[in-house]
Amino acid sequence: MSNNFKTFLKHTAKDFHNQSVNPPIVRASTIIFKSMNDIRKTQNKYKKDPTGGHFDYGRQGTSTTHVLQKILSKLEECHHVFLTPTGFGAVFLAIFSVVRPGDEILVADPVYSPTRLLTEDYLKEYGVKTVFYDPHNLDSLKKIINKKTKLIFVENPGSNTFEFQDLSKILLIAKKNKIFTAIDNTWATPYFFKPLKLGFDMSIISATKYYSGHSDVMGGSLAVNKKLFKLIEKTQKITGLRLSPDDAYLITRGLRTLDVRLDRHQENAKKVAKFLSKFKNIKLLYPYKQDSLNFRMWKKYYSGASGLMGLKIKSKSKKSVDKFVNSLKLFGYGYSWGGFESLALHQQSREQGKRQFLDLKNDEHLVRLHIGLEDPEDLIQDLKKSIKFIK
Repeated sequence: MSNNFKTFLKHTAKDFHNQSVNPPIVRASTIIFKSMNDIRKTQNKYKKDPTGGHFDYGRQGTSTTHVLQKILSKLEECHHVFLTPTGFGAVFLAIFSVVRPGDEILVADPVYSPTRLLTEDYLKEYGVKTVFYDPHNLDSLKKIINKKTKLIFVENPGSNTFEFQDLSKILLIAKKNKIFTAIDNTWATPYFFKPLKLGFDMSIISATKYYSGHSDVMGGSLAVNKKLFKLIEKTQKITGLRLSPDDAYLITRGLRTLDVRLDRHQENAKKVAKFLSKFKNIKLLYPYKQDSLNFRMWKKYYSGASGLMGLKIKSKSKKSVDKFVNSLKLFGYGYSWGGFESLALHQQSREQGKRQFLDLKNDEHLVRLHIGLEDPEDLIQDLKKSIKFIK
C-alpha cells in the first residue's frame, strides 16, 4: 500500500460546504424535488450512471452512503462497491445475484458457518447444489466442475483453521470453465490484498470487523467488476439490502485509521505468534512458519497479515482448554473480531459445521484469538499465565 493511499484515507470525503473534516449524516426515506421534471432528470442520470450518486428514494442511498462507496471503490480498485446491513448480507447478495435453480456452486470447505448453512442447506430448497472442495487439494476442483457449475466461492484464509489457498490456480480453473468467482476477504481487507486486481469477480468484506475497528457497528461491502455490476444491482434493488447512513458514517470514520490499526494488529500478532510458537502442544494457525505451505501461499498474494489467528491445541482434557481460555484476563470472550480489543474463543463443533476436510483428532482443540491493540507484552504475559492450565 503506497503512502499516497494512506494520505487519501485521511483526507477523503471532507465536507467543505459545512467546513467539516467528516461527511454529514444524511438520513432520508423521502427525497424532495422541485418538480416532477426534476425527478425524471435524476432518474435519467441514474440510468446513465448508476454509480454516480443520483437518488430518487432513500432505499437507493444518500450522500453519506455514496461517500463510503467511493472510498471503498478506490480501496478495492473495482468498478463499484455495494453496501449491505451486515457482512453476511454481502455474502447473500453475492451468491443470490448469480445462482439460479439447477445451478451448482463450489465452496471452500472452511467457510464461515452461516455461509455454510446458506449454501449447503438453504440453497438446496431452491434447487441449487453445493459441493465443498478441499482448500489444499485444488486439483480436485477440476474433477467436480461440470456444465452446471456457476460459481466458486472462496474464503481465504479459511474460517477458524486458516488455510491459505493458491488463488491464481483457482482463478485459472474458473476462467477456463467460464465460472464466476467470489472471495471473502475480511481477514486481510484490501489494505493487504486486492482480489479484483488478481482477477476475482467479487470481493466480500464484513465492514463490522476492521473497517469499523471499534466493535460498535455492523455492515458489509461487496466489490464487483463491470461484468457483474448489473446482476448485483438488480438483486440489491429487489432484496432491499442497504446500509443505513448512520452505520455508513461510523464505517467511514473507522476507515481513516484502517492502515494505522492494521499495521499495529500485525505487529502485535507477530510478537504473540513468536511466543506461542515455542509450545510443543500448540500448533499455530497463522502465516508464521516460513517453511509451511500456508506461509508460502500467504506470501505469494498478501502484503501483510491481520490480527486474527488460530491455535490447534493438543490436550486430552477439553476442560483444561476451556480453563486456559477462561483464565485470560485481557481477552474478551465473544464473537466477531477486528476491533481494538483482544478476543478469545474455544471453538466448539458448532463452529465447524459439517466440515468434510477437517483434520482434527479427538485430543485436538481449536482456539481462535484476535490480537488487539493492547501492549503486546501484556498480552504475552496474560497468555503465559493461562497456558499452564492446559493439561
